[in-house]
Order: sequence, then C-alpha cells, then structure tokens
Amino acid sequence: MSLSWPWALLALLVVPLLLLARWLLNRRRKRTAITVSSVALIRAALPGRTAWRRRIPVFLFLAGLLAVAGAITRPQASVAVPSNNTTILLAIDVSGSMCNTDIAPNRLAVAVDAAREFVESQEGDTKIGLVAFSGIAGLLVAPTSEKQPLLDAIDTLKTSRGTAIGQAILTSVDAIAEINPDVAATGAELGDTTTTPDQQDYEPDTIVVLTDGSNTTGVDPVTAAQEAAARRLRVYTIGFGTTEPQQLVCTAEQVNGDSPFGGGFGNGNGGGGFGGGGGRGGAREIDEEALTQVADLTGGRYFKAEDAEQLTDVLGDLPSEFGVTKQDVEISSWFLLAGFLLAASGVTLSLWWNRGPRP
Repeated sequence: MSLSWPWALLALLVVPLLLLARWLLNRRRKRTAITVSSVALIRAALPGRTAWRRRIPVFLFLAGLLAVAGAITRPQASVAVPSNNTTILLAIDVSGSMCNTDIAPNRLAVAVDAAREFVESQEGDTKIGLVAFSGIAGLLVAPTSEKQPLLDAIDTLKTSRGTAIGQAILTSVDAIAEINPDVAATGAELGDTTTTPDQQDYEPDTIVVLTDGSNTTGVDPVTAAQEAAARRLRVYTIGFGTTEPQQLVCTAEQVNGDSPFGGGFGNGNGGGGFGGGGGRGGAREIDEEALTQVADLTGGRYFKAEDAEQLTDVLGDLPSEFGVTKQDVEISSWFLLAGFLLAASGVTLSLWWNRGPRP
C-alpha cells in the first residue's frame, strides 16, 4: 500500500492530542473535588458501569478517528484488475526441426492448429502480434485485434534453417514498443533497472515463445530476457516436442526455399534432411534450462507440451496467467467508511450504556 499525501499523516496526531486533553481534564477534576457526607449515596446515584463498558466506546471512537485521518492521506492499494488493453506477441519457432513427426503429422502442423485456435478464442480488445523465427526473427503481423490477418499469416508459416530464440524475444519487444509508449525499444537507453519481477508492476503486454529446440544463432535468450525484464515485459515460454524425435518430414507448402526438409507426411524420405532421408539429425533437444531462465527472469512461466492436446491446453490457459495487471487503486472511501462505522458504534454504545433510568 502507498500514500498519495504522506504528509497528511500529521492528522493522526489528533488522537494523542485528544488523549492528552482528556488526561488534563481528569487532573483538573481531581483538584476541584468536593467532600460529601455519604459515599454510599453517590454510588447509588451513579449508573452501574463496569470498566470495559467505559472504555470500549472511547476505543471505538478513537479508532474511527484514526481511520478518518488515514483516509486523508489518500492511501492506494496495488490490486489485480482485468486488463482491457493487453497485447500478446506470439513468437513461433519455424526452424527445420518443426518438421519432426514425433507429433503427427508434424510439429509445425500441430503448432499452426493450436495457434489458430488461440487467436480465434481471444475476446475483447486483446491485440495479438505474430513473430516467426528460424535463423532470423521477423514480425509477420503487427499487434492487432483483427483475427483474419493473423490466421492468414499463421497458415503461411514455413520452415527454415536455424533457431534464433533470443532474437525473437527482442523482435517482440520492439513490436510492443511501437504501440506502447511506456516500453522502450531495444536500442534505447534505460534508467535504473535493478528491480526484480517481485518488486515491479508489469506492463499489460506479454510475449509468448513457442519453440522445439535450443538457440543456435544470434543473441542469447537469457540476455534477451534481461532486456524484456528491464522493460517490465513478461515472457512465457513453451517447449514443444517429445524426448524421442522421429523423422523430419514436411510438405512442400511448409518448406522455405533454403530449408533442407521436404516431401510428404510419413513417406520416410523427406527429400534430404540432416542425416539423409529425412532422418533425425536436424532435431535438437529443447533447452528447458534456458527457457525456464527466460521465464523466471521476466516473471513469466515455462510450460512443456508433448502432444497436440497439451499444446492446445497450454495456449488456452495462458490468458488466465496474464489477463490481469496490477494497478494502484485509491481506497480512501474504505477508510472513511470504516472510520464512520467505528465512531458511530462508539457513540451509540456510549449513549446506550449511559441512558438514564426509565420513569
């Protein structure tokens, strides 16, 4: 919780000042005490009240004053609220290993179907951008709330050589910087970035990286993650594929001009992959350690998906992870309400317990 007007804390002095005034008043009363002939008569005239009955109304009233004084400082609480301006950069690996057939018909086809379902399921004002990466990373579709351009681009994904995970993260950061003035581009100078994810409020924009391998070229993914973290951007990573890679086979529509993979699904001769005959030599194991580091550094999470159903579930559950953002909300009204209720309760109890006997 933070205070907009911390200097208003001086208002809290009203309570000790009232207590001091009461103490001085009691001392004055003792000095002006009079002598009576019968103490029993005085006791009989006084209403029967125990010590706690005398003190509770006072404590309630003072607590109410403290709450009202606290409201003057305009306290703010950091709460999770639905984000209406979320931007999601979906970075999809299109390296040659996505032709792996361990997940039928191959990893790329399954990733395309899952990405399409993810885009179609988004509602409201959520903007989605699409980045494809192999040896280089490129922004295919700038963040938009229109679904058709995204679906069209997803359907045209083609495999190529290399895996530039780090560059994909930086490309996503720059795409977000184009539409969010609070996010600096990757080449811009930044101020103090020593805060950790637990100490900062994140931007509503998020990066999702789907890959089936490890970085082979370009900037290191952890270095790129540090750039994203410095801009308060979360990166969620998904490792896609099994631990038992199979033949690398893609259709002609899934292959870029410089890709060594070709052929039809399941024909066993992919047109000359690494290792020959569409073999397994082009497949790389998922670098789960690096992907986990990337997620942890930026406040995101790492997920593992080993089949089509798991990948669909992971992408489907992601909006619940980053569909909210923390904002500072003023809660002065709650302090005022609490102060009024406490003070009113104190006054009411005092009047009730001190009411005179009925005639």
